[in-house]
Amino acid sequence: MDGKHMQIGEVAARTGLSLRTIRHYEETGLVTPSARSQGGFRLYTETDVARLMVIRRMKPLGFTLDQMRDLLDATDRLDADADAAPGAEEREALLERVRAYQREAAAQVEKLRMQLSRAEDFEGTLRARLEQNAHTARG
Repeated sequence: MDGKHMQIGEVAARTGLSLRTIRHYEETGLVTPSARSQGGFRLYTETDVARLMVIRRMKPLGFTLDQMRDLLDATDRLDADADAAPGAEEREALLERVRAYQREAAAQVEKLRMQLSRAEDFEGTLRARLEQNAHTARG
């Protein structure tokens, strides 16, 4: 086997996804191994790893599997070879789909920032209370 293909274990290690999760994404059609070894093992390329990383980054932002599939379809079509490249009108429609996902991602990131800020405030309040109690106990 040449160095261009990886087995699922290496892909799992590189992406931080479990074997089970990668197989689930395959079953749902989000990613398809680029090849199979003679023994039937899934073989992945850097492109497959990049797809899995897109999925991994979308999941914590609350995107559904259908949304992931839609975005990957749009980006696949935008990245198509010249022979299969979309026309100008279709290209603009695809770009607008990607823009919509970018806007949604930005909104989700902002929500997460707010949640993190509140969590940090809460942790600081608890820390201050513990420090205050520690000083009172010594005094």
